[in-house]
Amino acid sequence: MLRTFGAVLAAATLALAGGFGSARAAEAPPSPSPSPSPSTPIACPPALPIGGLVTGATATSVTVTYSVLFLPPCGYDPPITVTLFGSREDAAQWRDPVAEAVSEPQRYGNVTVDGLTPDTEYWFRFSDTEGRRDPYVIGGPARTTLPPVCHATATIDVGWGSGFLATVTVRNTSGQQLDGWRVSWRWSGDERLQSLWDGVAHGSGADVTVRNASYNGTLAPGGSTTFGLVAATSAVPGSIALTCGR
Repeated sequence: MLRTFGAVLAAATLALAGGFGSARAAEAPPSPSPSPSPSTPIACPPALPIGGLVTGATATSVTVTYSVLFLPPCGYDPPITVTLFGSREDAAQWRDPVAEAVSEPQRYGNVTVDGLTPDTEYWFRFSDTEGRRDPYVIGGPARTTLPPVCHATATIDVGWGSGFLATVTVRNTSGQQLDGWRVSWRWSGDERLQSLWDGVAHGSGADVTVRNASYNGTLAPGGSTTFGLVAATSAVPGSIALTCGR
């Protein structure tokens, strides 16, 4: 009987001990999960994300060459918008824009802004199509040129194996009397001027300038005059690109 009681007591002790072990395991706190590490901020290079300069102008347009050096988040996504302003103060405040034009989708290129006033200064700013405005570059001033006072065209009257004869018409395109004109061009090949009439030639190589004679330099608005020339060449050109001015 004593042996039986002892076996029962031992079994009860083991069961009690097992219960305590299960309770302790159930009550143990969960191990803490690691906290997420903060994201590392992006360090942008210490340089301007975009640059540009004026590379051309006419009486009614300005051409700006741009270079996108960095893409987002440190720069801009092309295409790039070039916005013109009438003063540096307006440009600094992005106030009263005068005109704008959008580039091609390349990171480098040219943007020509048209519809401008002759002989006027402009300043430019950059932005992208997402509306991000560049806070650094204020370019300018870029000045449009004076409107042309005359226009010249050349007509090749006759050509032969070693030369040709041409007539150049000079027309006053300004709204006032033109007192004196100048026509310039560069030969496209081996052409060389041999003779000229109704004008005075300057230069005998590839670059030629012809000024008015003493009797045909004054042109009323819309008026015109002509001069003629003979040139030697191995191949008669299809056309001559002329520039006319005062």
